[in-house]
Amino acid sequence: MQRLDFVSPFPSVSGRPATGEFLRSSTFWEQRYRRTVIVGDISVTAFVVVAIGGFLGVRHASNWHEKWGILAFGTWLLVLGTLAVSRAWAPGVLGQGAEEFRRLGRSLLTAAVVLALCGVAVTSHNIKLWIFVAMPGIALVTMTERYLLRLWLHKQRKEGRCLRPVLAAGSLATVGDLIARIRKFPHLGWRVDAVCTTDALGPESEALGELDGVPVIGQLADVADHVRLGGYRVVAVTPDPHWSPDRLQRLAWNLEGSEAEMVVAPVLMEVAGPRLHIDAVLGIPLVRVSMPTFSGGSRAVKEIVDRLGAALLLLLFAPLMALVALLVMLDSRGGAVYRQRRVGKDGREFTILKFRTMVSGADRARGLLADRNEGAGLLFKLRRDPRVTRVGTVLRRYSIDELPQLLNVLTGSMSLVGPRPPLPEESAAYGPDIRRRLLVKPGLTGLWQISGRSDLPWEEAVRLDLRYVEDWSLALDTVILWKTLRAVLYGQGAY
Repeated sequence: MQRLDFVSPFPSVSGRPATGEFLRSSTFWEQRYRRTVIVGDISVTAFVVVAIGGFLGVRHASNWHEKWGILAFGTWLLVLGTLAVSRAWAPGVLGQGAEEFRRLGRSLLTAAVVLALCGVAVTSHNIKLWIFVAMPGIALVTMTERYLLRLWLHKQRKEGRCLRPVLAAGSLATVGDLIARIRKFPHLGWRVDAVCTTDALGPESEALGELDGVPVIGQLADVADHVRLGGYRVVAVTPDPHWSPDRLQRLAWNLEGSEAEMVVAPVLMEVAGPRLHIDAVLGIPLVRVSMPTFSGGSRAVKEIVDRLGAALLLLLFAPLMALVALLVMLDSRGGAVYRQRRVGKDGREFTILKFRTMVSGADRARGLLADRNEGAGLLFKLRRDPRVTRVGTVLRRYSIDELPQLLNVLTGSMSLVGPRPPLPEESAAYGPDIRRRLLVKPGLTGLWQISGRSDLPWEEAVRLDLRYVEDWSLALDTVILWKTLRAVLYGQGAY
């Protein structure tokens, strides 16, 4: 795939942003990526229907052109039609979060339902093969194709290409926080190239200065003018007393006709996902925040998935677990499994199971190492803990030591996904806010696992756990489980 270079609008701190030329360069890669996705969907879908149709044609050569060829071509057109109607090729969702795959899945499910209804209408038994063979095959290859394209896009973004130029407008504190978050996650596709503040002053009270290396180019009142001049693709509005409802509405009007997308960061920064709903009441747009889901149908589904998933994984990893248990006992004296008291849902204690990675009696030696603690907050961690065995080092790096926790999931004291299970002495020191982590079952993996594990600051680990508690959904669990595989393979933050 050809490299898509991205040109910054700021050749220097004092330079002026380019106009039309920069706008064209900032949208070129989006148009090209969208075309690549569309061509990819068309190609892989055609490949599947031709392959399946060809196989069926060999078996039914006498009436291939009359029957199987029509079904193959009709299925291909139906899938492409549902992708278009469901806006699965909309630029705003391509490469962005789980919405792209939700729309793709919804489109393919719709195509399968329509295909089934057509089969009932014409009383065709042959159409079952297309519903139960072709449609799952199309889903598999299109999902894989989209995922591989996204991997390529994320790689480009980490190298500073294929990014949307952002103009951030708000207070110095909130804009600074936004800049830090965007730089931490470049795969999201944003790059703050300019800042507008209330009085066009930087942090050192200097006119047209810098904020974290980003030029301050003007006042909040002039945001729309700067957008049209600089060709920014996103206007990120962060909290500031200047932003009254009237001014936000006027800004939205002034941005009409430009290529910019206006994004407003609400005050409820840590509430997101399925709990946020936009309602119009008497012509007033209201953000409705629903209550967190701690029971009900979705939680029942989660319980079923946890138990079945744990049972299947135990069967899959049984040979590996037997080998690890033998290696642990051969490496050092003691049993293969380590048992420890942890705190679970609603503060109830349970016994967590792990493969032993330290020498016997390691708990008693912890006090001697207290002055060398490298853990954040209430955690006790050492990068080079002398108590860890040779086999234990490998087990920890790839999280193999946590496989026995599948038994905890199977028996109901843990979940596949959830907050990190704390020690009793840790939970005893929790404040009211942090205790919200105990409203759900602790997890074998979680947001903390895919975000750096032991390398995370304590405050960030708490924030991620609370975010999971507040914004939990089955879709979020699916994403976390998928990303856990990569986090385990790389071993980042595991020690």
